[in-house]
Amino acid sequence: MASGFFAILDDIAALMDDVAVTSKIATRKTAGILGDDLAVNAEKATGFLASRELPVLWKITKGSFLNKLMILPVVFLLNYYLPVAITYVLIAGGFYLAYEGVEKIVEYLFHRKHHKEGEVAEVVAESQEVQQASADEEKAKVRSAVITDFILSVEIVIIALSTVLEKDLTTQIITVSIVALLATVGVYGLVALIVRMDDAGFNLIKRSNNKGFLGGLGNLLVKLLPIVIKILAVVGTIALLLVSGGLFAHNIYFFHELLPNIPVMLKEFVIGLAAGIVAVIVVMAAKKVVGLFKGKPAQ
Repeated sequence: MASGFFAILDDIAALMDDVAVTSKIATRKTAGILGDDLAVNAEKATGFLASRELPVLWKITKGSFLNKLMILPVVFLLNYYLPVAITYVLIAGGFYLAYEGVEKIVEYLFHRKHHKEGEVAEVVAESQEVQQASADEEKAKVRSAVITDFILSVEIVIIALSTVLEKDLTTQIITVSIVALLATVGVYGLVALIVRMDDAGFNLIKRSNNKGFLGGLGNLLVKLLPIVIKILAVVGTIALLLVSGGLFAHNIYFFHELLPNIPVMLKEFVIGLAAGIVAVIVVMAAKKVVGLFKGKPAQ
């Protein structure tokens, strides 16, 4: 009886050792997409009122956990019964990410003036209406962030799974689940640190009476935050297009063989940008058609 119990413990220990090794390998292979995930989600989690930053980030984090809970069993089942479906899911996600990236570029190039005019109008608007608009904008940003996280999570899970395909099902489930959990905790933990950088700076200034090393560090953190946010906005947009182009290049043979003489990163960016332009044109055309059917022009 005792020997059987210790044999079970030995099997568990061997399984944990195997999982530790495979988890390390899978995490290393997903490091690139985790970096893109951080850039994209940090950019999406910024730009809120200071009092709403952490509540909004918590909403996105909960959405990320729910995404993982939905994705993990579906990916395991699809990988077993219908692996080709995963490719189509990734391609669809590539179009969404490309659309998001190009839409940000279009917004920056052509709609900044309208946003500035809107900001002036908000100053003279009634506070209740402004609060409602802010709440609606917050919900829209959270929804967009969760959808983007879903697509990136699918790729993270699939990449992690690809590193343990030769292992038994138990090792696959435990390893991929650990990587998925680490992805959410690690990415959104770092995002939380970034968005609260200014508060940490203000606390240092207050405690040091704005003197000495701590005072200087506090001022540096406060000044750095808007710069970091602008950098993240650019890096996040580039990351969206790179991930999108990578999804097309890795899952469609034509794009994989396209432009073999240029750097892979540049090729993936060009593919993502082209796909995003097509997606934006299609969406704009669809909105116009819907507007015509409703009897009013599309917004």
